[in-house]
Amino acid sequence: MNFEFENGSRRSLLQFAAASLAAVSLGSQAQSAWPVKPVTVIVPFPAGGGTDAFARPLSSQFAKLTGKQLIIDNRGGAGGTLGASIAAKAQPDGYTLFMGAVHHAIAPSMYPKLDYNIEKDFVPLALMANVPQVLVVNPKNIPGDFKAFLAQVRSKPGRFNYGSAGAGTSHHLAGELFKQQTNTFITHIPYRGAGPALQDLIAGNVDMVFDGLGSSAAHIKGGRIKALMVSGAKRNPAFPDVPCAAELGLPDYTVTTWYGMWAPKGTPADVQTRIVEDLRKVAATDELKTIWASNGAEFGNLTPAQFGAFVNAEVKRWAAVVKASGASLE
Repeated sequence: MNFEFENGSRRSLLQFAAASLAAVSLGSQAQSAWPVKPVTVIVPFPAGGGTDAFARPLSSQFAKLTGKQLIIDNRGGAGGTLGASIAAKAQPDGYTLFMGAVHHAIAPSMYPKLDYNIEKDFVPLALMANVPQVLVVNPKNIPGDFKAFLAQVRSKPGRFNYGSAGAGTSHHLAGELFKQQTNTFITHIPYRGAGPALQDLIAGNVDMVFDGLGSSAAHIKGGRIKALMVSGAKRNPAFPDVPCAAELGLPDYTVTTWYGMWAPKGTPADVQTRIVEDLRKVAATDELKTIWASNGAEFGNLTPAQFGAFVNAEVKRWAAVVKASGASLE
């Protein structure tokens, strides 16, 4: 079979096939050259929250490294599940990524009718940051240290409340665990993200927030809010003056907030590899290391497979925590 072209020349089917293969090869090279255009990262919380605190510096350094924009698309709502749902349905071409958090390992136990599955509808790329939870208060409303604070809460059951990034988030469950382990009662007030919750805390409209240290760090340093406790068995190097839960008599109070990067299922393997390579290069820059350290965070040095296994373990762990705490959606 022959093919007629405008210049009148003829090519054999074999020549045409060869030309087609060459075009496919060029397309494959272009694909492996990711990124060739701006990349969108869906952040499932409003600006000012913990995910945002890490996504925006990442965006800035990504642009410097690759020459392409990393556009932050904030899609808050439903404890981070609205943005996750949008990301799960995005074109799997490497140009829409999803930066979620520990909340998305909790969500399957809190939201029985999710229209996505964090393990089946996404491919894990990288654990970007891991930070401890911190109990923060407005110093004008709650003066004194943790001991004085706890005495107030115990003496007035139901009088105090705590804000969270939304029902079913780690902020919510951190508060539930605190109630359980201190035998206290405080009222949960869910927001559409940590940013709005912190703004209401600063304004004095909510008494306390159990937050990831990343989003609270700047406000603590600025004196707008006060940190009374970090979770876990050791103090955080970025805030050495803040006591840890273990030394305050809560040895089992360990809650961390982690942030990870995913791509929609079906994203080509070679593009996944390029994304992971670039994320690691960005995380290795002095600028990112400094920002992570100032926020009390560590970069999770895991392979995609290890990150996937980590998420699977977190889904199971939080399912047990939800069941034990009796936490439920309001």
